[in-house]
Amino acid sequence: MIKQIMPLSLIVGLRFFGLFIVLPVLSIYALEMEGATPFLAGLVVGGYALTQAAFQVPFGMMSDKFGRRHILFFGLIIFIIGSVVAALSDNIYMLLIGRFLQGAGAIGSVVSAMIADLVKEEQRAHAMAIMGGTIAMSFAAAMIIAPIVGGNWGIDKLFWLTAILSVLAIGILFTSVPKPPHIVHSYSEEESKFFDVFKDKALTRMYITFLFHSSIMTMAFFIIPLVMTQTLDEGGFGWEKAELWKVYFPAMIFGFLAMAPAAIFGEKYGKGKEIFMISVAVIFLGFLAMGFATTPWVFVVGVVLFFIGFNMFEPLLQSFVAKFAKVHQKGAALGVANTFAYTGIFLGGILAGWLMQHYDRTTLALVVAVISVVWFIWVATMPSPNNRGNVYLSLDIFDRERVAALTDHEAIVESYVNETEHIAVVKYDKDLIDEDEVRGMLS
Repeated sequence: MIKQIMPLSLIVGLRFFGLFIVLPVLSIYALEMEGATPFLAGLVVGGYALTQAAFQVPFGMMSDKFGRRHILFFGLIIFIIGSVVAALSDNIYMLLIGRFLQGAGAIGSVVSAMIADLVKEEQRAHAMAIMGGTIAMSFAAAMIIAPIVGGNWGIDKLFWLTAILSVLAIGILFTSVPKPPHIVHSYSEEESKFFDVFKDKALTRMYITFLFHSSIMTMAFFIIPLVMTQTLDEGGFGWEKAELWKVYFPAMIFGFLAMAPAAIFGEKYGKGKEIFMISVAVIFLGFLAMGFATTPWVFVVGVVLFFIGFNMFEPLLQSFVAKFAKVHQKGAALGVANTFAYTGIFLGGILAGWLMQHYDRTTLALVVAVISVVWFIWVATMPSPNNRGNVYLSLDIFDRERVAALTDHEAIVESYVNETEHIAVVKYDKDLIDEDEVRGMLS
């Protein structure tokens, strides 16, 4: 599995590194540009998410229809162009165009769908955790490198680095990424329409969770560098840009350490919903600490708490969407999920910019606290993400037509054939039936 997943994880890690590396210092940089206001700076921070939201579903659906590899290549090219435009920017509006173009390279759902293609569902949490761990490491590296490079040589160099790493990602795509298996299913064209991905209530619940998760993330990354570098008279702590790694490094270490227990308890022990609820509570506490801190070290504790809560979600979000989605709609469902995520990033950036322009960080923290309470209730009332299982049946033993007929049973969610591995896969509802009963229906 490692050989299958690592090349894709490296691609998504390099791309996210390119997005992450500007986040720790972007709000400061944007405010220094010609024509800038706090609102426009917030739009720069979250602006790439607007085009990400617009293109996630089209990219996901195109990958379902035309193949993942070609769509990945196309998205990386657009991302490179956007990075170059951002690097050459000399005013706030050109920087906005560059960020919008970066977002238009919307490959997140395609990579997640390709991983879902390559591994069995029982291994998918592990695979997504590997991808999440790669993203977390790129995140950690970006948090440390960005303040040093941006503070000493200019933030435009960060965008150039992003473009170069994306070229490297294209090389990995065509030299190391394996070909996905050939899947055969019986879903009609009518059943494959876009709005079919909203019929599953569990999927819809996950989409909204993506929205909450990403919007709060953007608000955090908007205020962290601002508060730490603003003067004491402005309500900040007067740190230099190059010192911001001292904030992000411990936060990333604790956040990274939180991922493994979250993945284990969320998948192996079926406690995904409980992990989500704990994560929201920790994020709530983190923002209150950041909003009301009177010393830099209390603020840093708030940042650490935020990163712990945020990272606990990472190994589970994509996995649960892929688990709920049917075989013919994984790309589309992950596209919708990522659309909600990037819509949240966009809205979070705008809201943070507006609140900081008209109020202060305490008001922002209180707004996030209210959102967190609503989010906690939303998660508490969602169905368990672990109530579906899979049976893998060799086509040398089981007849594919009898397997396909199982879908008439209320406990069977779907069945399909993996021609590459010559197996049939039956997904069932664990609350209604178990694996032995599924096999018994065929014997």
